[in-house]
Amino acid sequence: MKGKVTVQEIADFVGVSKFAVSRALAGKSGVSEKTRDTILQAAAELGYFKNRPKRVTPAPAPEGGGSWKGNILVLFPNIRFQNRDSLYWGPIFDGVSARLNEKGIDIITLTEPSTEDIFSLINPDAVSGVITVGTVSSSILTEIDRLKIPVVMIDHMDPVLKCDTVFTDNFMSINEIMNYLLNKGYRDFQFVGYPGYAPSFRERWTAYRAFLEEKGIEGNQAEGLISPAREELAQTIMDMKPRELPEVFLCANDIMASFTIEALTAKGIKVPGRCVVTGFDNLNEELPLLATAEVNKEQLGMRAVDQILWRIQNPHHANERKMVSTEIIVHEENGMKH
Repeated sequence: MKGKVTVQEIADFVGVSKFAVSRALAGKSGVSEKTRDTILQAAAELGYFKNRPKRVTPAPAPEGGGSWKGNILVLFPNIRFQNRDSLYWGPIFDGVSARLNEKGIDIITLTEPSTEDIFSLINPDAVSGVITVGTVSSSILTEIDRLKIPVVMIDHMDPVLKCDTVFTDNFMSINEIMNYLLNKGYRDFQFVGYPGYAPSFRERWTAYRAFLEEKGIEGNQAEGLISPAREELAQTIMDMKPRELPEVFLCANDIMASFTIEALTAKGIKVPGRCVVTGFDNLNEELPLLATAEVNKEQLGMRAVDQILWRIQNPHHANERKMVSTEIIVHEENGMKH
């Protein structure tokens, strides 16, 4: 059996010095944020973080007559569209907050933390568990892991920190949407959204591809529609010849659907009409979508609280992944096939 992964092996894998690896793994300055994340990701892939000891002192259960000691830290980075004002992330945070209040547990919220000051702001001994909301950098997750505090991630996962996660059931949701489209007679599809943007996008993309393969449908994906650059998405649609336009643009979420409709409208194509568009998250009822998935955002937050409280009491159990199902919303008037 292979022994413990060494700093030299990680350095060789990434192509940096042992010094850089040591600084990154120790959470010290001396390497850029980008290099630090690259090193941490490589270390995770090589198995450096496997089998590290977990915190073993659970907080007392309220069912035993006492109250929870310590606080729950909610880490909510304010990046991109991910903030309290978001129609998606805001209700998730509200679900977390409401459940903690219901349980009588104190909450500490951190937004926009940096790797350097995240734990200078709090006393780790006063924190019983951590809930992360959305994407959190590998550097910060590594710092959390050093303290061996139980963690539950909402809509995110990272190999540097193996922990419980709570996700929307992306696979089943995409399958339901695709089955509906197939039953309505649609056969020509394009996916819209960068799979690397978030684990949920990647899962929706994977589910979409798997569905096409299972049904024997050829998927000639336009690469510009799964690019990280919004400008490339719009340009790809503008450059499509009439025969290249699909019947359906299946978008990773409603924001991508909005961008798609905007580009099609600029091209002079009415939606619905020559094409139809589907979304995910049900964030904007004004969009002319044929279908979208209603995500119970508050429930995602509440289930994360339930899971962190269970994890605090059961630190040695295998990591778990909880999935919350969606409701598929269909607008028949926005379809062109009957």
